[in-house]
Amino acid sequence: MPHDEGAGAAGVDFEQLWLRPTEPRRGRRPSFSREAITAAAVSLADAEGLEAVTMRRVAAQVGAGVMSLYSYAPDKETLLELMVDHVSGELTFTDPPSGEWRADLKSVAHLQRAHMLRHPWLPAALSTRRVPGPNTLAFLERVLSVLRPTGLDGAAKLEVFAQLTAFVAGHVAHEIAQAAVSQFPDRAAAEARYLAGVAADGCHPELAEALSAPGRTLTPEATFTRFLNRLIDGLDTDATHL
Repeated sequence: MPHDEGAGAAGVDFEQLWLRPTEPRRGRRPSFSREAITAAAVSLADAEGLEAVTMRRVAAQVGAGVMSLYSYAPDKETLLELMVDHVSGELTFTDPPSGEWRADLKSVAHLQRAHMLRHPWLPAALSTRRVPGPNTLAFLERVLSVLRPTGLDGAAKLEVFAQLTAFVAGHVAHEIAQAAVSQFPDRAAAEARYLAGVAADGCHPELAEALSAPGRTLTPEATFTRFLNRLIDGLDTDATHL
């Protein structure tokens, strides 16, 4: 029987998923492709969020019976693996690394941010461990090549990649949440009044000083760039500190 749709990643057969992708797990070969199933699931998630992605909804999208989907996607966790790798195919580069690894890494992060904003479900999907498929591996290979001039060892390079991806995912999740809150200007005004009151109470001098500092450009792009610069410009590549 297929796994429950909420099954954990422990139930995913990664060798079957990535090394033998054309072999159905059981039964007759379906009349539709794994690509079509994955694309339908991505379309649903883009439009309605991950909660909308159920085997029943995806089956309806491709015009198939629910049970027939299990040949290639035996549970929702496997489907999520397919979805993440599917959209990772969009992470492409036209030029080779420049050799200026900090600048190149910042370009990678901006590419990731745009990618996650196109697919707002991605930060949540990436919050649990994913085993990279072919598209994700191609992107990882590029990032590792960007980091070659640092002289970091392989484990440290993988840690930098994980740190960068986690930063972008967390920032995008916050950015999406803030965009939703901005639709309620009364709430933003109430928050501003509250913080002004706190700053004036004499009990929070550090906060009062911080809030009195000159304002900065608060567009999402500018804010992301400032945070990203602090992260990457502060990366320590001294092997003695690792």
